[in-house]
Amino acid sequence: MENTNLHFKTNYAASNKIEPFYKGGKVQISKDEKFIFCTCGSRVNILEISTGKIVHSIEQDDQEDITSFALSYDDEILVTASRALLLKQWDWKQAQCTRSWRAIHTIPIASMTFDPTSTLLATGGCDGTIKLWDIIKQYCTHNLKGSSGVVHLVHFHPDMSLLQLFSSSADCGIRLWDLRSSLCLCVLQSHFSAVTSLAFTASGDSMVSSGRDKICTVWDLKTRTATRTVPVYEAVEGVALLPEDQDLSQIGVQNHDLHFITAGSKGVLRVWEASTSRCVYTQTLPSATPPAGKEGGETHDGDDPRSLTYLLTMGASHRVAAVTAEHNITLYQLPALSTQQQFVGYNDEILDVKFLGKNDSHIVVATNSCQLKVFELLTNSCQILYGHTDTVLSLDVFKKGLLFASCAKDKSVRVWRMDEDSGQVVCVAQGSSHANSVGCITFSRMKESFLVSGSQDCTVKVWDLPDNITTTTGDLVGLSARVTEKAHDKDINSVAVSPNDKLLASGSQDRMAKLWSLGAPGAPGAPGAGPALLGVFRGHKRGVWAVCFSPVDQVLASSSADGTAKLWSLQDYSCLKTFEGHDASVLKIVFVSRGTQLLTSGSDGLVKLWTIKTNECVKTLDAHQDKVWGLHASRQDHKMVTGSADSTITIWDDVTEVEQAEEQAKQEDQILKQQELSNLLHEKKYLKALGLAISLDQPHTVLTVIRGTRMVPWSRYTVSDLCVPVPRPRPTESLLRYCAVWNTNARSCLDAQAVLQVLLTHLAPEELLQYQGARGHLEGLIPYTERHMQRIGRLLQSSMFIDYMWQKMRVTGSSSM
Repeated sequence: MENTNLHFKTNYAASNKIEPFYKGGKVQISKDEKFIFCTCGSRVNILEISTGKIVHSIEQDDQEDITSFALSYDDEILVTASRALLLKQWDWKQAQCTRSWRAIHTIPIASMTFDPTSTLLATGGCDGTIKLWDIIKQYCTHNLKGSSGVVHLVHFHPDMSLLQLFSSSADCGIRLWDLRSSLCLCVLQSHFSAVTSLAFTASGDSMVSSGRDKICTVWDLKTRTATRTVPVYEAVEGVALLPEDQDLSQIGVQNHDLHFITAGSKGVLRVWEASTSRCVYTQTLPSATPPAGKEGGETHDGDDPRSLTYLLTMGASHRVAAVTAEHNITLYQLPALSTQQQFVGYNDEILDVKFLGKNDSHIVVATNSCQLKVFELLTNSCQILYGHTDTVLSLDVFKKGLLFASCAKDKSVRVWRMDEDSGQVVCVAQGSSHANSVGCITFSRMKESFLVSGSQDCTVKVWDLPDNITTTTGDLVGLSARVTEKAHDKDINSVAVSPNDKLLASGSQDRMAKLWSLGAPGAPGAPGAGPALLGVFRGHKRGVWAVCFSPVDQVLASSSADGTAKLWSLQDYSCLKTFEGHDASVLKIVFVSRGTQLLTSGSDGLVKLWTIKTNECVKTLDAHQDKVWGLHASRQDHKMVTGSADSTITIWDDVTEVEQAEEQAKQEDQILKQQELSNLLHEKKYLKALGLAISLDQPHTVLTVIRGTRMVPWSRYTVSDLCVPVPRPRPTESLLRYCAVWNTNARSCLDAQAVLQVLLTHLAPEELLQYQGARGHLEGLIPYTERHMQRIGRLLQSSMFIDYMWQKMRVTGSSSM
């Protein structure tokens, strides 16, 4: 293997993370339409629409879940309500709480809203009361009683000169409150279940209400009567009025009468003409595949995971946003209601993840659901692919990056194709003949000729792919298994095809990995003939989770639940190397650096980089809190992606060259400084040399310089004299640390005491104690200083005795004369 010019990788750095940001609850979009605000437990996350990244995260100090929140109309103030019955006002751009106060409600707040002037805040409580707060003057202005049960909806009339508030509670009525008198003017009765949404016309004369009773009602607010009841045949969670000044003929709007959009349990947006109660447009779903257990296509309200829970309008950009029960947020563009962006709020457990696209521009993710998710890494926007009817377990991408396969608990395999230009993904082929869940899948390596699947039914199947699978635009191609082989005695966890398409490896819960012959690449083989068993790899003490062929050598890598990874010879099936380091199951293994290094991921949440030649773990990457099921390296070998059961996907960049360049620059800088230090010492420019020696962290050189300056009285020096020339941060810390060490030696204690004299003379004790480790250094200085003092005292006594003897000798000498 020719790797003479190969540079081993030494480190990866996380460059991007796709994390959960929404787990249900309220969603609000800022008026400038740049940010989406959504709840996630005890946090409110602020998502930037253009990049798909969380730019701010507001978190409660008490870790209590946020029950509701509201953003003011001017986008300046955010107020949150928690289960601790506290209202908090935030400067959300700085993530700072500016004020907090007791909510007065006796049980948690269920709904909140600001008035159009951003000065009044209405809170609807689970205790049946509504309170209004003056945000500027900071006091409660109204306490409205009379609602029965939870007040789940509050909304100000858009014309604030009327000072009216609408609310709805468990009695299904819509109450209209006069804020001047704090009285309920009337109760609008039309719905027979919870009212979920209100939408007002621009003039404020009319209103549309929606409910879970499958009707929408149009109200004349001047007469306070219902003018039209529109049966919509689904539980509606959100309603929005369409603009009257826009050409919306693409979605069936043919006149300027009142039209509105509904979102509800069927998971589609529908446009209704209020005057005729007619549905003029129904959105088509990406796939008509029924959910698991609904083979006949019959679904009850709430059964479809695509059912919609919120509908929000974005008037400035003529868009609408819909939120699904699976916590996905989709932005649609008028006038065609075409999908513009889609964000996934919560991925649940990540089971597999692979790079996708010509330049690894996307990733495809299998989560704990029957949908596949394709993320564009630049914007975090997501396509959701429907087709499987049960949890997708494994993925594999063909080397060109535009074709990938998936397998699932629904006993089927599917092949998907990404359009190179648009990035849109469609399913092009499907096969289903396994008797149990299909747990692993792999493509051929040389050309798109076949794929191999392994299942819990202990069999391996080889599926032939049609020649035109990358160009076909017709219906779904039905795949049939060319051969089926009972390969193991327990579940098959992993299959891999060799780089020349001639060999197949399989790993199973029976603690064995096996090598099979597939024959010539793409050859159909004899009718009914299965893969031929070539050898068995025995040595793992528990089930084998993953197998992988080396791209250059005749070796196979495997990882196991026994916490080890092993390298096997394809010649004699012997174990060549064992890599030990994970504390738990090793779930995935891949080759990098042209087959000279390995990446492994484990159920301990760690990813490890190994160098095969030295059997050494070069780096341990810790970015996950749970099992890392997904691990994949990019084709250019400069990135990798990991996906974990903690619902986090991390993109890693190879930073080896960057770190090496930084280290080389640092070494060059050290050499230049070292030369400069030598010159300064030669020229006896001790103060400059002192600062440079401290910056280079060379205690012995610093000591030499200090001894060289001892010929000048130390009382002339100040801390600034010692430390001004020092570019190193906080040089006094370094001097203090050096002194603590020098003071332990009798030969250097005088130099240490001289430096301490300067420090203690010119620095206040409080300032000295602020330095890192100062207390420890000072405590270390005291016993040795006491010892030195005792030694000097004894020396002084001895010298006085010598002086006494000398004096006596002089007296004796003079008397004898």
